[in-house]
This record gives sequence, C-alpha cells and structure tokens, in this order.
Amino acid sequence: MKKFNIRKVLDGLTAVSSSSSTAAQTGACKESDAVLESLQSEHFQLCKTVRHGFPHQPSAMAFDPVQKILAVGTLTGALRLFGRAGVECYCQHESGAAIIQLQFLINEGALVSALADDSIHLWNLRQKIPAILHSLKFNRERITYCHLPFQSKWLYIGTERGNIHIVNVECFTLSGYVIMWNKAIELSTKTHPGPVVHISDNPMDEGKLLIGFECGVVVLWDLKCKKADYRYNYDEAIHSVAWHHEGKQFVCSHSDGTLTTWNVRAPAKPAQIITPHGKQPKDGKKPEPCKPILKVEYKTTRAGDPFMVLSGGLSYDTVGRRACLTVMHGKSTAVLEMDFPIVDFLTLCETPYPNDFQEPYAVVVLLERDLVVIDLGQIGYPIFENPYPLTIHESPVTCCEYFADCPDELIPALYSVGSRQKRQGYSKKEWPISGGNWGQGTQSYPEIIITGHADGSIKFWDASALMLQVLYKLKTAKVFERARGKEEKANTEIVDEDPFAIQTLCWCPESRMLCVAGVSAHVIVYRFSKQEVTTAEVQLLEVRLQCELNDVDSPDPGGEQTPTASPPSPQETEPATQPSTGSSSSEAARDNMACLQVRSSALKQSPGYQVELVIQLLWVSGEPPQQITSLAMNSSYGLVVFGNGNGLAVVDYLQKTLLLNMGTSELYSPSEPYQRQPHSPRKTRQPSGALCDPADGPNAPEERCKSPTSGSPSPSPCNSEDEHKPKFLEKVKYKSRRFSKTVANDFARMSRKISSSNEQKPNTDSKDNCFSRSRSSSVSSIDRESREAVSSFCFCETFPRKSDSPLSPCVLVGTTQGTVMMVALSLPPGGEDQRLLQPVGVSPCGTVAKLKGGVLTMALLDATGALLPASYESWYDPNASDEEKEKSKRRRPASPPSSQDGQDCQFAVLCSDKQAKVVAMPSQTRVYKHNITESSFVLRADVVQMAGANCIACFCANGHIMTLSLPSLRPLLDVNYLPLTDMRIARTFCFSNLGQALYLTSPTEVQRITYSLDTCDNLQEMLSELFTPVETPEAPNRGFFKGLFGGGAQSLDREDLFGETTAGKASRSLAQHIPGPGGMEGMKGAASGVVGDLARARIALDERGQKLGELEERTAAMMSSADSFSKHAHDMMVKYKDKKWYQL
Repeated sequence: MKKFNIRKVLDGLTAVSSSSSTAAQTGACKESDAVLESLQSEHFQLCKTVRHGFPHQPSAMAFDPVQKILAVGTLTGALRLFGRAGVECYCQHESGAAIIQLQFLINEGALVSALADDSIHLWNLRQKIPAILHSLKFNRERITYCHLPFQSKWLYIGTERGNIHIVNVECFTLSGYVIMWNKAIELSTKTHPGPVVHISDNPMDEGKLLIGFECGVVVLWDLKCKKADYRYNYDEAIHSVAWHHEGKQFVCSHSDGTLTTWNVRAPAKPAQIITPHGKQPKDGKKPEPCKPILKVEYKTTRAGDPFMVLSGGLSYDTVGRRACLTVMHGKSTAVLEMDFPIVDFLTLCETPYPNDFQEPYAVVVLLERDLVVIDLGQIGYPIFENPYPLTIHESPVTCCEYFADCPDELIPALYSVGSRQKRQGYSKKEWPISGGNWGQGTQSYPEIIITGHADGSIKFWDASALMLQVLYKLKTAKVFERARGKEEKANTEIVDEDPFAIQTLCWCPESRMLCVAGVSAHVIVYRFSKQEVTTAEVQLLEVRLQCELNDVDSPDPGGEQTPTASPPSPQETEPATQPSTGSSSSEAARDNMACLQVRSSALKQSPGYQVELVIQLLWVSGEPPQQITSLAMNSSYGLVVFGNGNGLAVVDYLQKTLLLNMGTSELYSPSEPYQRQPHSPRKTRQPSGALCDPADGPNAPEERCKSPTSGSPSPSPCNSEDEHKPKFLEKVKYKSRRFSKTVANDFARMSRKISSSNEQKPNTDSKDNCFSRSRSSSVSSIDRESREAVSSFCFCETFPRKSDSPLSPCVLVGTTQGTVMMVALSLPPGGEDQRLLQPVGVSPCGTVAKLKGGVLTMALLDATGALLPASYESWYDPNASDEEKEKSKRRRPASPPSSQDGQDCQFAVLCSDKQAKVVAMPSQTRVYKHNITESSFVLRADVVQMAGANCIACFCANGHIMTLSLPSLRPLLDVNYLPLTDMRIARTFCFSNLGQALYLTSPTEVQRITYSLDTCDNLQEMLSELFTPVETPEAPNRGFFKGLFGGGAQSLDREDLFGETTAGKASRSLAQHIPGPGGMEGMKGAASGVVGDLARARIALDERGQKLGELEERTAAMMSSADSFSKHAHDMMVKYKDKKWYQL
C-alpha cells in the first residue's frame, strides 16, 4: 500500500503565484499527514454481466416444451434465451450474420441455429454461459429451412437449390444421404421448384418426409425407398405447412391468402380450400386474393375442435391496418391486432410428441418490437402479463442513470406506488415460459436504474442481483397542456416532435427528491409522497436566461440578470407573460414566452412523485432559450442549479424564487487571469463545443436547437431588420425539426464528427481546439466557440475562497472551456422556520482551477482521501401530518461549525474530457494532475466508490474504460472495451458505485458491465441456469388395437439409413466442419465456480440415476419374461410327457 505525501508534492510545484503560496501555507495539510490508498490494479477486471431488454431486430424464435425455455434470434446474430422471470441469457455469433432459424434439441440442453451466411451451430445450454460445440459451414448451397424431429439426432437441411442434406447433430458431420430436387419432383416438370420452404416428417410415420417447395409443389418422400410417394400441386406459392397429429391430413398456407387442406392419399386436389379473410362473392366465384398467409399451425384437442392459428392473409383493401394474428377454433374466428409487425409465432402445447393430441394452451407472438403471449384457454384470448423487462424502448431512451447500494427502503417504496399503475385484463394464469433457475450469488445490495424517455416519461427499475424489473413510471408531460392543433403547436415550441423529451435528471436517493430537465428548456422538481393529492395550481417560475457577450461589463437594465446575491425582486423571478394570440401569424419577435404551456387546471397526482415546482426558460428578443446542459439539486439546502450556453441560474424550490441568474462570463472576477473578454462585435449564438456538452452527451449536434443561428454568419435577429425575421424563424423551425422523432436520429452524423476529431492535426492555437476557449481577437475567432457553456455542478461544503478558514455551503461550477468556479451559498440561520422566511444569499467567488477540455465531474475528498458526500435531507412525506413530518425530518445543519486553521484539509477532484486534477483546499493549489487522453476525449466520468475506497472511472470516445486512484490519480485500469460506433452509447453510458456500469447497446437493450474483480469472480454463481434436469413425458399410448393391427406410429432406424455404412460419406467440399470452443474443456473453463460444479455434478448424478433406473426396469422385465417362459415350457412338458407321438 503506497503512501502519498501531499507536502512533498506541493514542494515540487514551482509555478505558483504569491497568493496561492500564501493560501498553501495556511490551508495545506501538515507534513505528517499522508493519504493511504488501498485500491490497486488487482482490484479491477472488466467483463460483461447481463443484457436486458427486447432483442433488437428479431428474426427467429424457438421453444423447448419440456424445459420451458424460449430462444429468440436477431438479424445481428444475437441469441437471447428466456426462462422464468429473472432468467435471461445473451449470446452472440462471431460472424454477426442474421439468424434465420432456431431448433431446440428438446430436453437435451442444446440448440441449433441456422444463419444467413449458410452456417449451422450447435449451442450447449447446460452451462451458465452457453457456448458453441460444433459449427458447419456450407460452401456450395444456401440454407433455407431446417427440421429436427423430436428425439432424433439427424437434422434435415433444405437449401435454395431445392436439395435436402442430413446432418448428425452429435458430431456435426454430413450424411451421404441426399434428397435431390430433380428426384423429388415429377420428371416431366421443366422448371425448378424453387427453394425448400418446409420439411417435416409424418407424425405417424417417421419414414415419410413432407417437403414443400416455394413454387407450390409438396412432395411426400419415402426415406427407405428413396422415392416420392405422392406429389401435391397448387398454383400459388407455399409459405408454410402444418400436419394434423394423426398424419392423414396437412394444411398449406399460400401467397394468395388461401389455406389448402390435403388428404395424404389424395394428391389430385385439395380436400378443402378456404380464404379466411377473403370476401366470398355471391355468384360462387373464387374469392378475391388476399395478402399472403406467412405461417399456419394446426393443433388438435381431445375434447373439442382443433385450433388453426395463422399470421397474415388480410384483405388488400385493409390499408393501414395493423398486423393481425388469426385464431380459428371451430366456427369462431378471432382476429387479434398487434401493435407491431409479426416476425414469428409459436403455439405452445402440452405434449412434445407430434403424434398425440396437441392440447394448445398459449401462442407466443414475436413482434418487431414486442413479445406477446396469448392465452388460448380463456374466452376473449387475453394476453399474459410479461415479466421480462422488454419495455425499455416503449419510448426511445434519451438519458440513463445508475445507482448502486441505495437505501434498503427505496425499492419497496417505489414498488408499492408502481404496483397501482399496472394494467388490468391480463390472463390469470401463470407465465408459461417458466424454465431455468435463478443464480445463487451473494451480491445483495439494492440497485436502481432510472431511464428518461423521448415522450417525457421516467422509469425506475430494480436492477438488484443481475435482474431488471420495472418499479414505477412517471409521466412528466402531465404537467403541461398538450397542443391540439398545428397553429397552436407552432407558436413557441422549439422542438416540433417529442417536446417533453428528458434531457438530463438528478436524483437524491436519501431524500427521494427528483429534478428533471427537458429539451424544451424546462426543469421540474418532484417530491415523493405515498398519498394522493390534488394540486389546484402548478407552481411555476419563469426565468430569462440570456447573456449578451457585448454586455458583460454593463448588465441589461431590464433586470433579467442578477449578478449579485441580493434577493431578487418579483419582477425578476416571475415575469408576467401573456399568451400571444396572434404571434404565430405576426412577424414580431417573440419575447417572454415559454416553449410549453403549463397546465392551468387542477392536477390530480397519484402516490409517487408529485410536482413541487416547474421552472421554464423564456424566449428573449425572438430567440428561443437554449437547452439545459447541466443540472444539480441539494435537498438539504432546498436549491436547484442549472445551466446552459448562456449561463446559470440558482433557484430556491422551497420559497419558489430565483436567487441567481448570471452569464458564465460574469462569474469570473475582474482580476482573474482566466477571465474571457469578448473581442468580436458579432453576436454569434453558437454554444460552446457541440462535441463537449456533457449533460447532453458530448455529441450534441448543432442542429439540436441549442442555437438558432449556429454555423450561420448572419447577425442575430435582435439587431437585424424586420425583413430578416421571417427567414430566421423558418431557420429555427427547420433546425428544430432535425431533433424530431427520436434522440437517436443524429447519432450517425455525430459519429462522423467524432471520428474526424480524432484525425485533426494540431495545427491550430490548441491541440484540442474544439474543446478549449478561443482567445484570438482576429476575425477568424468568430467561427470558433464564442460562448462558454456550463457543463457540470457539484454541491459541497468547502472553503469558498483561499483565505477562508470556515467551511460553508458552496456550488462548484464547471464549464465547457475547462474552468472550475466557486459560488458561495449563505443559508439563513435559525432552523427550518427561518429557512422559509429569509432569503438564501448567493455570491460568486471566482475561479478555483483551469483544466484542459470541458469539465465533466467534480467531487470533494477529506484529508484522508474519503469522499465527502453532499448533505441531504432525510425523506419525509410532504402530505403527511405535521407530527409525522417532524419525526422523519432530520435536516443537516445549514451552517457547519468553523474549522480550526490548517486542520480541515480537503481535496477537490476535477475531471474534464481531457485530464484530471486534484486541488488542495483552501489553498486551491494543484496537487496531482493526469492527462487522461490526447487523441480522444472522455465521454463520461464519475467519482465512484470501489472496495471501500474511491476512484475516477472514465469512458473515452475511443472505447477505453479507465480508472484512476484518488487522490494520486494513478492509472489502475485501462481496457480497450468498446469503440464508439453509436452515439447512443455516449448518451447513456454511466458508472455506479461498487464497480458497476451500463449503457444502451441498441435502441431496445441495456448492457450491464462490471469493472470489479470480485464481481467477475462471482459472476458464474450469480448468473441464472438455463438447463434443469426434467423427465421427458411418456410417449402416447398406442392402444391395444393399434398395437395389434399396426395402426400406431411407425418408427425409423435413422442410424441405419443415414449412417456412413449405408449412406456413405458426403462430399468434403459441400460443407466445412468447425469445432467450437464449447466442448467439455471449454465448458469446464467457462462454468467455473462452486455452484457450477455442484450443478454439473447434480446433473450427472440425475442422468446416472435415470440410466440406472432404466437398467433396473429392463432387468426386471427380462427376469419376468424368463420366468414366464420357464413356466410355459414346464406346462407344455407336463402336458405332453406321457403321450405317444401319434397322440400328439
């Protein structure tokens, strides 16, 4: 454990001003003080843990009816496996090719996947992390369809050429037995039948294989005789085929919306032709053609009519109608509308045997953006309540925060209020996909994930123990009036679509206070309450946050700016705004108007988060307010602070007043070397650094309405002539539409900007010119960043100035130009009563430090290196009685006691997108410095707790994840994890305490990772098990007469038919066998851990016991047979012992 002496480092600093030296002598730590750092590189290891959410771009699905496991494949080669609630698994094919079909080896713990690159893979599901056992890559033919019969090891593979090959799934070798297309169809046919679209064996005769070709030809192939028994021809193309369980009939679905039913022994014409959704003409003619029926399933029941389930087949005149699933049962036909297009569906049945009554009980429908399970056993076919976290993408995710080790009572509190929001009308039965077992890990601390969405909703998720479950959903849009028409909508909104989207949020788990900033330049403060309340009028505070660069030395006489800490006047805090009646048609510049209209009627607020205050930024002189880039809140002080490209504002949400409204440049004191003086008379409205706006992600494009004239050399409309105003307003509306539908629309453009920024040569004034402030007075500086935006805040109790010895509440302010400034807070003494009566004093104290790049995060450490958390107020129910409030209220002292000179040493940890610094307080002297990256930039940085100590965790645009020790900033971890290919990752990546992190890996999925060695070591035990030993159901009883006359199912010795001795060897050039890493050796390495070993031992014992039991039963049967034979032989001997030969 290495010691770091602060005094020795301070002695080595030479470039220190006289004032800094003086402060260092009074406030620096004594020489005897040293910080012991316990974190070492050995504590860190990076690995993925689990992936949650709906599989992105699903393409295939399969179900194991015995293990009760569902598999979903995607177009990107991802494989997702689902069992009971909390049992999920994610795998990925290395090639990334689309999965076209999945086949379970039922109750064998294995899965076959067929990919679009003509490869098939065998997955071992008997281990915690599934792995590929074998792969087979076809070289000359393209795979179109696969079929694996129940309890068979021979896999049929149909190809685009119309041929069928057979693969042994145990060793993944091709059989020499091949069904060629020219032998399957009639010799007189002159055209190619097309690709194989269906393969299945007769449920009652395994030796008969039904082959469907795309052109409409169906062939019943005799495997033993190697010839076609029957051929069934129809004019329309075939999409799917389904058997009746007795093997005497089958149904085909066609491209014209018809279903044809064929008797096996009558190939001349269909026994029945129906068009489920076709209009039947009165004159008896053929119904009008409909859309193709993409899939049909035919399932029988013992007690009633069979079920026929199909997708597609709607009439062409149903334009704009949503996708439907049709359930035909007897004479009734139910058409179930789906929210998204149907990818695939499966009917879940009681038995895995195809030659028995199927007894269907549910239908699993895989949609493009959802998974629905329909209950076939109840009237009206209700759906099951889905226990999986598949609604992350219900509205596009715009921001994300991760909190580990939360207070224990938080999750029950959120669940109690969220349970009242659940929909009604679900099926009362248990979720049918119930396989697998939960993990046995020891990680038990509460974890909560909060996601903000484009529709203004916020979701709280329970993320404990590697699971994910939605707890509570908050709709922030309820606070505002909804625009009813286009004219009303175009009045003041700066975003045409998704005006309520969440930009950033701040949450205090201890006080349960929530603060949200939206894209329409609004901030909402919420309190948590368990009681319902009706708010007569929503409290509103309107702020004019607009700073003119040329007016730095002479504040605007209108009073919008409040550079001092004096209490603001009512005119400053709540400017009167009248709704404009004709502003949408007039050319006058908009002023004092909010982007959204707060609801004027009473607001009924359910238990949960309830509105405390709404803050809106106003239009100023025809310019829309810039979006909020940073946000912070402190429940102990009762303050909210937010900033954007114009400046910052401090709001007292207890008194509902504005305390400070100041431009960023005004926070500098006149004597500071960092002060920026405006050089250009032109008023450019471009915010500072589109790539370094950390609150909106460092990728915020210029088109996102932060600046009406970004990138435009034209002057501001405040000083332009009237004829230019319509053009300006059109430009604002045009650039606002670029934000439009989802936040993800600008990801591709910004990824190109980031890649180009890495290729820039240092031929300008600074190596990172897009992050540093321009100091040039030339005309070319107009095109550079001309406004310094506020990028981060940190509430703390520290020394406001170098000469101060007592601690006091403060706010650290970080900007996009790397400046860290201090704002002191003066809370009224005398307890809570005085807090609500007297104003809070706010005074800027100048610059603390200067960093390279935009500031991302800030924190304070004490003299021992321990993190100093911001003070907070314990939660109390605002709607409870006064007595209960007093019991639960424990507000921390507003004015902490003064410290003795030289005793209360602190460290300010400052991290930008380029470097990190540790500054000693109150001397404000740099102690440590570390350049994180030169060629890239940091997207997200957080000060986190890890293994009882603290560190800085960073995620860079070049994909590196790094951690730095505190306070010495030693590199502890540097892993090239994920190159930034999608700006969605930059927006949503976040770290949490205890070595956890997450990001949105696709529009629908959240990937969780860990950088803790302890978590990586225990991961095997924490992960869920997919395979559990389950006894296969007994085969259906053949019955006496069927056994006597041979009417039951006929088996086939496939080994004798397809084996090498009979069928010969397949051509080596046809396919290439690739051994996978998931063999026994790979499984042993992957499934390490005590629980994994015990599970494998248990499985082995169960299998051994099962085999011993079968052997014992066979032995007993043989002994019984031998006794019977001996008895019959003795009886015959006695009967004929004394008779002559002629008496026989």
